[in-house]
Amino acid sequence: MADPETRYRVGVDIGGTFTDFCAFDEHTKQVHALKVLSTPETPGREVIEGLRQLEERFSVSPPEIAYFTHGTTVGVNTVLQKKGIRLCLFATEHFVDVLEIGRLKMPDPYNLKSRRPDPLVPKERVIPVRERMRSDGDAEAPVDEKSVAEAVERARALGAEGIVVALINAYRNPAHEREVAALVRRLAPELPVFCSSEVWSIVREYERTVTAVIHGYVQPRVSRYLGSLQEALRDAGVPAQALVTKSNGGVMSAEQGRKDCAQMILSGTAAGVIGASHVAGLSGYPNAISFDVGGTSADVAFIRGGEPQYGIGEMIGGYPIYIPSVSVTSIGAGGGSIAWMDELGVLKVGPESAGANPGPACYGRGGDRATLTDAFAVLGYVGQVDIGYRAVRIDVEAARRAVGTLAAPLGMSVEEAADSILRIAVSGMYLEVSKLMSAYGVDPRDHALLAFGGAGPMTACFLAEELGLRDVVVPATPGVLSALGGLIADLKNDFIKTVYLDLEASAAPSIREEFAALRERGARWLRDEQGYEGEPHYACSADMRYRGQSFEVETELDAAAIEADDVDSFADAFHAAHQRLYYHSDPGAPVQVINLRLVAVGRTPKPGFAPEAEREGGAEPERRIPVYAGGARRQVPLFLRHRLRPGDRIQGPAVVAQEDTTLCVADGFTGRVDGYRNLLLHREGE
Repeated sequence: MADPETRYRVGVDIGGTFTDFCAFDEHTKQVHALKVLSTPETPGREVIEGLRQLEERFSVSPPEIAYFTHGTTVGVNTVLQKKGIRLCLFATEHFVDVLEIGRLKMPDPYNLKSRRPDPLVPKERVIPVRERMRSDGDAEAPVDEKSVAEAVERARALGAEGIVVALINAYRNPAHEREVAALVRRLAPELPVFCSSEVWSIVREYERTVTAVIHGYVQPRVSRYLGSLQEALRDAGVPAQALVTKSNGGVMSAEQGRKDCAQMILSGTAAGVIGASHVAGLSGYPNAISFDVGGTSADVAFIRGGEPQYGIGEMIGGYPIYIPSVSVTSIGAGGGSIAWMDELGVLKVGPESAGANPGPACYGRGGDRATLTDAFAVLGYVGQVDIGYRAVRIDVEAARRAVGTLAAPLGMSVEEAADSILRIAVSGMYLEVSKLMSAYGVDPRDHALLAFGGAGPMTACFLAEELGLRDVVVPATPGVLSALGGLIADLKNDFIKTVYLDLEASAAPSIREEFAALRERGARWLRDEQGYEGEPHYACSADMRYRGQSFEVETELDAAAIEADDVDSFADAFHAAHQRLYYHSDPGAPVQVINLRLVAVGRTPKPGFAPEAEREGGAEPERRIPVYAGGARRQVPLFLRHRLRPGDRIQGPAVVAQEDTTLCVADGFTGRVDGYRNLLLHREGE
């Protein structure tokens, strides 16, 4: 039982438009939800406002908050909107094209016009420094201080706001990177410096460099957010240490997050998938597609057996990041995505977003450009009730004026233009999600679309129809599910060690000793940096390959086998993993171990929920409202979500309004409220 003076666990998720709050009362087991508008121009202000409203509406006093987690999409939104700092990259002489060359992969190999996005650091801002570290970790040529000084002067002339140092073979020996960074800090103390070996020390130059560049690109903005958050909590009198959700689905201290922001680049999105996995298990759909749509982006992930999928190389706006993370792909499409016309007069939607300020035109905060949310307001789905827990009153006429600026040159009515905006946005989502489904081998007949975020339930049925999905799940509080995910997450951190060993009996002692060192690092991280006093849990794996292969397969290893030096079981595990991934294996071929990985976990207490008994019968609508659908105005029932009870059934087309989002139930869908108050939608037919 919690201390009677500290009874609440609060999760917060800062998005591009709204900041979501979820407060769990450890005494009564009740959950209170809230949304306030984000204030990117004054970070931390939204937290103060949210805490004020939690106290005003639900008597959640800041001094009673014992646990505080925070997730943010500020990092991923910075990349999607290209609003990071102006970086220069210092690379080993003759290796300056690492970002340009990449892996020579095209985003769509079947599209002749497909092209990779321009690097976050263009070639003219990649500057060589003279040094050379060999692959065995010995220095072939020392750092040339004169070349570093020249690089600093050139970076200043190019208007650099930060420096990334990524040198050849720094994963093996980071001494030269550290020396260059020290010189830069002495010569240009005003410029932040980021070393690739300190961000994530992995073997390949491109993967290590692009991860470091993304880290440097977003770090000042993320750090400013977290610093403002910490100050806001102190000023509000919250005794709990601020924790931040991580890309790997865990949490860490906000102070560490300010330094290791690459670890939290997918912070809000990962927390959303953790929350979605929890809902998937409760609702009876252990295989689901997590579909989180906020104001700026749509984040897609796959849940199998009630558990999120993990991986490396996740894409953010076309850029891969190789930090271990929940497998989430971000698409530049959200409720605030702006509709516009290109030079040929073709209507487009996104990736630019209206954000929180000014926001969509219908928010009445000065925005005058049409967004997806404005399209829903014109069509009649949005605007029937206030949204964002009364943070926003929808101005439908403002939405009509904004959409009208596009309707006139297109020769359409305002309603037709709004319908086109919706269909274009959904088609863009369909394109990206269907590619992911093909890549992951997802059968739509076996998966439900689990929609959440402020705009996820608005678009879910339309997207499900396009994808051929027959089931849609909408949680009880979909707009704040990411905040709830933060309350469920454990303390978690990843550690890696490159070893380059042939998998033979003679390698077993080295593997055992290196894992022991990784466990010690994990224990120190939990104990000293996170203040965790419980029993740590560890998960061990290794990146392994057949000799001669270019890339590895991450393979789970049994802790007892590691202690027993059982290399045969390591090989068996690798062959099985290779068979699952590629449908073939070669048990007679020699195997190499490239990296050892360890995940250190500190379990946190979880809120528990009990199902309610379901009743029989259909739900009564509040009233009927006009909605433009199928090329004409139709009268459809409007339901208020807080009045729906477990067992209630509804028939589409319909609109379900609630304080944190609006659910558009398309024609052909039927819905049922389950015992956890999730709304389960099913589409009949093929």
